[in-house]
Amino acid sequence: MEGSPIDIVIFAPLAPILGVILFWFIQLLFIESQKFLLQKIRPKHEPLCRFTNFLGILFQSICHALGYTVTKSGVSEFYLSVSYGKVAPKKEKKGIFEWIANAFLFIGPFFIPALLLLILYLLGTGYFEIITPANIEATKYTFGGQITAFGANLHNFSQNFFTFLYRIDLLHPGHFGFLLLMIFLGMGIRPSHIGEQKLDKVDMIYDLRNIWSLITHKPLYVIVLFLFFYNIFYISIIFNLVGVDQNWYIAIFSIFGWISLIAIVSLIITHFILILIRFTDEIPGKLRYLPYLTLPVSYVLMRLIFFYFPTDFMYGVSLLVMIICTVIVTYILLSRKSNKFKTERDIKSLNKKGKAEKDARTEPVEK
Repeated sequence: MEGSPIDIVIFAPLAPILGVILFWFIQLLFIESQKFLLQKIRPKHEPLCRFTNFLGILFQSICHALGYTVTKSGVSEFYLSVSYGKVAPKKEKKGIFEWIANAFLFIGPFFIPALLLLILYLLGTGYFEIITPANIEATKYTFGGQITAFGANLHNFSQNFFTFLYRIDLLHPGHFGFLLLMIFLGMGIRPSHIGEQKLDKVDMIYDLRNIWSLITHKPLYVIVLFLFFYNIFYISIIFNLVGVDQNWYIAIFSIFGWISLIAIVSLIITHFILILIRFTDEIPGKLRYLPYLTLPVSYVLMRLIFFYFPTDFMYGVSLLVMIICTVIVTYILLSRKSNKFKTERDIKSLNKKGKAEKDARTEPVEK
């Protein structure tokens, strides 16, 4: 086992932790971008925005209730509305139990809902593989080895997950339901506000402030949590020295990375949906519904074609054709609106110019 003792003992366990924090921070950025898009479409789609806020509060309340359940505090009250959620414990517990329940409230929504999707994906595909790249075998318990192993596991999972999404069958109830769950997760991973009068705006600063308060309120618990993960890392080293290759430490943080990746992909999918809504709002009249009609029609037509001429890539091609057709139809309708606006503007300009010339001809000449 190569590498300096300081690297192995102190810095190496930090590598996958920093990797998970990085992906969680990317989640926060995508959430902020999504809230910006929701704010843009809110004037015409207030019910949709309220629904996304309800989903966010639902996930948040479920995570809080799960925190009380894990700490054996119990749940005596569970109240949920479009703009507010409240979970009260049966037994008021302080210390570590209160801290864990708050951790579920502030951090849980970023991971727990996506964990459900990960479980469904693993059960449906049978995929579960933790790999250690052969080229880092000699230094796998150093900082570089740990971050490489974490990245390799994330890369391997992302390849399989994107292949699954590319080959997803929208006519299959299970696949279609999984896609809907991904959309619900992306739409409601965090609420936009809490309170009927929007007293608390839930943004990136709000989340970071709560998490920082959780850390600084009981820093000893954070230190204990880090020591717990460090011990798992050291146990993995001991198993490796006696000839049993059980890198549980990388396995734990790889799963956290998978969860974060699923949440990010869900947010990206909802970004495309919100962008489509924003563009179609610019289309006048009932033609704005044509892009939405293009989605199922183009997909079903492609599946009918592949029913008579089956190929291995029919699911992916059907998805790509559906997306491309929708983009083309939306672009044509927006161009038509733009050209119509230019034509009307030119006509008004010519009318004004003609009127000005007529007034100039009829204006009396001064002697």
